[in-house]
Formats: sequence, C-alpha cells, structure tokens
Amino acid sequence: MVDREKIEQAVALLLEGIGEDRNREGLRETPDRIARMYEEIFAGLDQTPEKYLTRTFPVQGSGMILEKDITFYSTCEHHLLPFYGKAHIAYIPRDRVVGLSKLARTVEVYARRPQLQEQLTLQIAEALLEYLKPEGVMVMLEAEHMCMTMRGVKKPGTQTVTLAVRGAFEQNRDLQDEFWRMMGR
Repeated sequence: MVDREKIEQAVALLLEGIGEDRNREGLRETPDRIARMYEEIFAGLDQTPEKYLTRTFPVQGSGMILEKDITFYSTCEHHLLPFYGKAHIAYIPRDRVVGLSKLARTVEVYARRPQLQEQLTLQIAEALLEYLKPEGVMVMLEAEHMCMTMRGVKKPGTQTVTLAVRGAFEQNRDLQDEFWRMMGR
C-alpha cells in the first residue's frame, strides 16, 4: 500500500534538494500529483497474478498460443526511471487455457512495481507455469530504458531483449523455431 503522505514529504525534500522553490505556483501541487501517480504506477505491489490466471477454460488439442505485442510500462528499480516496450508470451496448454486479456493483466501486475527487465521476464514465465501448469512457456520482452536514453550513455532507441524459456520449449528446438516464425522473425 502506497503511503501518499511519505511520498509527498519525499518529493518536497527532493524539490528543495535540487534547488527549487517547492512553494512556487507550478510546484505547489507537485508532491500530491507525484503521490497519486505512484499509487497508479506501483499498483502491482498490492496484486498477484493469481486473480487473473486461475480462471481457465477447457480446451482439447490446442497447440501453441502466442499473445504478442503486449505494451507495458515499468520503472527501473535502479534509477526510478521508466522503461517500456512489448511483451510476447507463448504457452502450450495441457487441457486448459486462460482468457487472452489475462496474459496482458499478468504482465501489468509485475510491470507496475520497481523492476528489472530480466526479473520481470522471469516472473511472468514463472507465474504462467505455476497457475496454468502448461507443457511449456516462452516469454520475451523488448524494451527501451530511459536510464540509457536520457542519462548515462544516452543511446535513444536501444532495445533490451530478455527471454525466459521453460518446459517443452527448453528441450524442443522445433517449438522455439515455431515461436520465432509466429513472431515474424
């Protein structure tokens, strides 16, 4: 649960720390705005994917299911700057599937936390394994990190790609190739 009062105090101190007058007209309400924003962008801290991944539907003989280009926004836990991109999730169900929107909601649960992209990728894959019990899972995230774009090395457009491969995908190169074909690569 976000403590809005503490966030407002911290933002006021931050403004003073960078040499700003926190009482000037344009900044007076900034601590409150930031507290409300953090309540939204870190809402995943109070959520689990269980809510979304436990309502499943029976299916017979389904092959790979791929949900691609799921837009996500997250916050780098090292710099508290945004990173954003696309998630691509494939799984091979045993006998049950989940609604497609639930895959996107699972991405959101984990993206709305202070995060590392590598960790985010693994968390999504592990949640699918835990709740859906599929034959296999493959999760790929492609993202641009503002900590590389606007500070430090300053390389806009750089994409970081992370991959988690579990179950049947680990042992079966043909399944991996099918994933890449379905991705258009």
